[in-house]
This record gives sequence, structure tokens and C-alpha cells, in this order.
Amino acid sequence: MAGGGFAVDASSPSALNGRITLSVVITCIVAASSGLIFGYDIGITGGVTTMKPFLEKFFPSILRKSTRAERNVYCVYDNQLLTLFTSSLHLAGLASSLMASRVTMALGRRNTMIFGGCIFFAGGAINGAAENIAMLIFGRILLGIGVGFTNQVPFCPRDQASRFSL
Repeated sequence: MAGGGFAVDASSPSALNGRITLSVVITCIVAASSGLIFGYDIGITGGVTTMKPFLEKFFPSILRKSTRAERNVYCVYDNQLLTLFTSSLHLAGLASSLMASRVTMALGRRNTMIFGGCIFFAGGAINGAAENIAMLIFGRILLGIGVGFTNQVPFCPRDQASRFSL
């Protein structure tokens, strides 16, 4: 946990009298959905990188290699820009999840989750409108920042979040 940890004194009878409230349910849904968007993005990226229209527009050299029958299919996708396109989300997610606890302490959980969602939305919009590889990679970086924030924020302890927390 990047934000630190918290402990529950199990010897105290009142320490384990937690209830399932609407806030708890919403927090669980948000935490699950952040993992869902991360997994969904990984699945979509794998399919998109093999689509002919995508390769024609952004990676024509890979498409030319894939049409040759004498080439091994595993050697076709050895392009450094394609690797950067794929891994930029993961690297940005890693870096932003390390920063998310500090931002959560300053802004609160709710505001940080909204910020992460807006950044993810902006990344998706940029990727949808991409005209070149630089836009694709920039969009993927924004997607990674959004995923990193929304994955980390629900797990920051309540006592370390500010007055804006859920």
C-alpha cells in the first residue's frame, strides 16, 4: 500500500463491528471497476495491434512484414514503437500509482478518483482521435495515469485522506 497501512485491534469487541453501508458498497464497486478498466484495456490493445486498419495507419512496416508468408509470425511484431505503444500504459500506471497516495492525502479520495477518471477519459478521447503515433502514445500515457490513480486511491487508508474523502 503506497499510502501506508492501518491496523485493527482484534482484541477489542467493537473493532470488528463493521457494517456494510452504501459507502462501503460504492467503494468496492469503484475499486473493482478500476481493475476492470485496466483488464479491458489490456484485452483491447492485444486485439487492436493485430487489426489491419490499425497497422495500415500507424505501423505499415509491420503490416508489410505480416503479409510475407516466409516470415515467422513471432518475428513480425518486433517494432520498438509498437512496444512503446503497448507498454506506455503500464509504465504510466506504475508511476501514477506511486503518486496517488500523496495526491489523495491532499485532495481526498473522491476528488482524486474523479481526477483519475477524467484523465482516463481524456486518454481514451485522444486515442480515439489519434492521427499519428505520438498521439497514440500520449493517449496511452494518460490512460495509464488514470488507471494508476483509480487502482490505488480506494486502498489509501481513511485516516490519511483529507476531509473530502468518501
